[in-house]
Amino acid sequence: MIGQFASGWKRNYYGKGDVIVYRLNRDGKTLAGASPVFGANITILVYGDAFWPTYTTGDNSGLIATDSMKNFVQREMLNYAGPDLEDCCRFLGSKFLDTYPQVEGVQMSAVEIPYSTLPGSEVAFAPAGPDRATARLELNRTGAVEIASGISGFKLLRLGGSAFHGFVRDQYTTLPDIANRPLHMWLDLEWLCTESSAAFSSGAVTAAVRRIVREVFCGFESGSIQQVIYQIGTKMLADIPGIAEVHLEANNRTWDTVAERGEEIGVFTEARPPFGVLGLRLKR
Repeated sequence: MIGQFASGWKRNYYGKGDVIVYRLNRDGKTLAGASPVFGANITILVYGDAFWPTYTTGDNSGLIATDSMKNFVQREMLNYAGPDLEDCCRFLGSKFLDTYPQVEGVQMSAVEIPYSTLPGSEVAFAPAGPDRATARLELNRTGAVEIASGISGFKLLRLGGSAFHGFVRDQYTTLPDIANRPLHMWLDLEWLCTESSAAFSSGAVTAAVRRIVREVFCGFESGSIQQVIYQIGTKMLADIPGIAEVHLEANNRTWDTVAERGEEIGVFTEARPPFGVLGLRLKR
């Protein structure tokens, strides 16, 4: 766990990771469009000069035990009624600062643990995904320093309509030109909003981004993965006015060919490492 903070370099920080929470609304009373199952993997990191003596002299008199942080997050989820990760991070971070005056700042990060209803049922669920919403929020005594949202873990397969050719050829080149490949792409993306209020949308922005990623991947015939993620990023900025900046990172996980009968049928296996990494950052 490497702590990076939007507010800048920190001499010391500490916290608790892999804090798993499931809030289940069992009475059927949930917000419109929200799921009765809210699952999240939460990381809390705090910083402040009050914790420096623990490092230098072993004096723990100002220290909040990380086990207490875990209990705080899990128990306070009973008091959080919202449907989205961003507001969850804001709720927990604000309450933590109110509870512990020696904390100068806190970073709350959350990764969705998604469940979806089984067909024909309102009470039975199964794990969903593999893509998962993410959120990261840093708060200090003056307010919000950073609010970032994202979706990680897309695994997308397209049977055709993806090419890769015309690249530099020299003594190191062994890859052939490919006019129509089955493309297997992994994708993570993160975005920042134009203003703080735009980040808290009860999940509407995340739902719109999910739809854009799938629509572009399904409908766009590309000459490279770079072109695919550029199309996704530009459509996000065009369709969602509240997004100010988007960072996309894709992996080329296209499967290795075992045998093919032209473009009619093929047998493939998992791609061996290494794999291609392709990144893009776009601003409004």
